Amino acid sequence: MELTGAEIVIRCLQEENVKFVFGYPGGAVLNIYDEIFKQDKFKHVLVRHEQAAVHAADAFARATGEVGVALVTSGPGATNAVTGIATAYMDSIPIVVISGQVPSPAIGMDAFQEVDMVGITRPCVKHNFLVKDVKDIAITIKKAFYIAATGRPGPVVVDIPKDITQHLAKYEYPKSVEMRSYNPVLKGHSGQIKKAIKLILEAKRPMIYAGGGVVLGDASEQLIKLTRKLGYPITNTLMGLGGYPATDRQFVGMLGMHGTLEANMAMQDCDVLIAIGARFDDRVIGNPEHFFRKGRIIIHVDVDPSSISKRVKVDVPIVGHVQTVLAEMNQLLEFEDKKPNAAELKAWWAQIEKWRSKNCLNYDRTSDIIKPQFVVEKLYEVTKGDAFVTSDVGQHQMWAAQFYKFDKPRRWLNSGGLGTMGVGLPYAMGAQFAFPDAQVACITGEGSIQMNIQELSTCKQFHLPVKIILLNNRYLGMVRQWQHFFYGNRYSESYVDALPDFVKLAESYGHVGMRIEKPGDVESALKEAFGPKLKKQLVFMDFVTDQTENVFPMVPAGKGLSELILAEEL
Repeated sequence: MELTGAEIVIRCLQEENVKFVFGYPGGAVLNIYDEIFKQDKFKHVLVRHEQAAVHAADAFARATGEVGVALVTSGPGATNAVTGIATAYMDSIPIVVISGQVPSPAIGMDAFQEVDMVGITRPCVKHNFLVKDVKDIAITIKKAFYIAATGRPGPVVVDIPKDITQHLAKYEYPKSVEMRSYNPVLKGHSGQIKKAIKLILEAKRPMIYAGGGVVLGDASEQLIKLTRKLGYPITNTLMGLGGYPATDRQFVGMLGMHGTLEANMAMQDCDVLIAIGARFDDRVIGNPEHFFRKGRIIIHVDVDPSSISKRVKVDVPIVGHVQTVLAEMNQLLEFEDKKPNAAELKAWWAQIEKWRSKNCLNYDRTSDIIKPQFVVEKLYEVTKGDAFVTSDVGQHQMWAAQFYKFDKPRRWLNSGGLGTMGVGLPYAMGAQFAFPDAQVACITGEGSIQMNIQELSTCKQFHLPVKIILLNNRYLGMVRQWQHFFYGNRYSESYVDALPDFVKLAESYGHVGMRIEKPGDVESALKEAFGPKLKKQLVFMDFVTDQTENVFPMVPAGKGLSELILAEEL
């Protein structure tokens, strides 16, 4: 039986057990949309902007571990999707974006709504395809899902000209796919793993540094087992939060530019560093020259060989899937007679506790103005730490990371690598579609939320009971903070004037709006929003917060991890 290209696209998505396609129709993809109308195997979610479609697909992937799918038309539809694609690329998120293209004969002729999607996205995808023959659709989509999900995950774009969706071809979906040029390594080198175990057990001041690869690689269980067996301190990156329980005593907090004193100092002073699924990002270790420490041994486990020794030279590289490598490490430890040096480890923990006792995340709890940290703390209490929390980018993102204690992986959804304002609400949508009965909270700022605020309409159409926690300080907060520290208090264009009445705006979309101005009203408002009466409604909570509050600790750009600024020092 022959099918049209559009029918083949739909069949392929069904074969991949796709549950949701986030998209926006347009001329180049109308044949595909016509076939979507005729089927009921997966649900299409009509967003209000293509960027939001890709962000929502990205969030669905982050929350579930499955491949997210977005569908956009050619030209502006495709270019609107690029920010979402780049966001997923920087954070290694598996998504497949299907973009429409002008008919094949018109390619290169500056046709209406034509852009070179393959050329535009080449720097920010794991791979992309331009389908030139209807017979290639099935194998191309199979390859796209395979590439997106395996090795180091990432976004894959499939660009399909409109005429190809009209042509006929025999349909057969491949059961598997092999590519000579793409064979990701899954199993780590046993010799290197044994060498690593020996060095780990000889450590006097060990430190485990775990990143987003632990979450994406579903390796949290193995990481917990390893860390507790060794009794070593552990820190997570922004992307790795939830990979190890934040309430566990061995967890010393997030590290990096806004990491805890104890995490940063332990990273800097350790003698054996075990890096797992992390990439020594500039926001994590600061200046590599300052991070260098003579005599320190670095073990690095990562599925992507190009990430190893990219910014920091490592001593024991282990290329492989994090879950597989950690499982082998745990197995070796089971039969290992040698144990960590108890006396040395006790002394190391004593030093860490000394750093920890400074309580570097402390803030003024007596203020009569709402402190943003207080709102996040109360959100954690009200949701019992069990919500899916999304954020946009800026101060509110850091406060969410610092004060919401993530004990489970895939509960913290934010743009780490690209730092994309506007992701918070579409991320919340993607998480809510993935888990309709879960509590989903979007922590955002008044600058970020307006970048995709039109998605309140999508939330209304699909009855998504997302709770929006707006920490409203009337500034582009992180910009203002940098201007405060490094630009002589010259707040150039960082004050957000002419803000809407967010309560009325939310209500105009058919949602519930609240404005909270006093610290004493924070907890009760959150309880009401998450309570039984409003459980099934989107609640937009506008918390009027302190305009002068800064995120501490803070490592200034170009400085080392131990050169952090604490609030008490100012």
